[in-house]
Amino acid sequence: MSTKQRVEDPENISDGRRRKGEQRRRLLLDATMEVIARDGVTAVSQRRVAAEAGVPPSTVTYYYATVDDLLVDTLTRVNDAYVRVVDALPEDPDEALRGFAALIAEGAGSDRAHALAEMELFLIAARRPALREQVDRWTAAVDAFLTPYLPDPDARAGVAAASDGYFLRCCTSNPPPDADEVHRALRRLIDRERAAL
Repeated sequence: MSTKQRVEDPENISDGRRRKGEQRRRLLLDATMEVIARDGVTAVSQRRVAAEAGVPPSTVTYYYATVDDLLVDTLTRVNDAYVRVVDALPEDPDEALRGFAALIAEGAGSDRAHALAEMELFLIAARRPALREQVDRWTAAVDAFLTPYLPDPDARAGVAAASDGYFLRCCTSNPPPDADEVHRALRRLIDRERAAL
């Protein structure tokens, strides 16, 4: 399967064969996230994913010729969820910033193990160029979100870097920062940057 293809919602596919194929891809991506959440991204192999999904290894290689192909689709699916949340944030600037802070603190509806797995997928892009397109996509989504607050690209880059740092802290700190703390920090940074312009 090309890494450019997207896993579709099987419920919206009328063709039975395509629906079954998308269900199988979804099963494999779920299994990949379980392997990453439990053992880390470096533990992902076609054989491990097959065992997690309860399918023969040939099923994984049929849909994903390489581990990178599997990781790209897994990260794309993760990114889709995050970008959907950002796109659906309220128009009110303060409510939108609170929603963005909640996304950072709580993830896109996932538990902490899955949030850490998602972060690992983003971090491994430094070593796996095939994943970088999704990192760039997320960076562009955050930049677009922050543009109404800060028209200056350098100011936005600083706040975006802080939000990335909070994503990491929310995965690694015990206890993790909550949404109110993240919101206060981002609000202060935005206000400071605006005052400096």
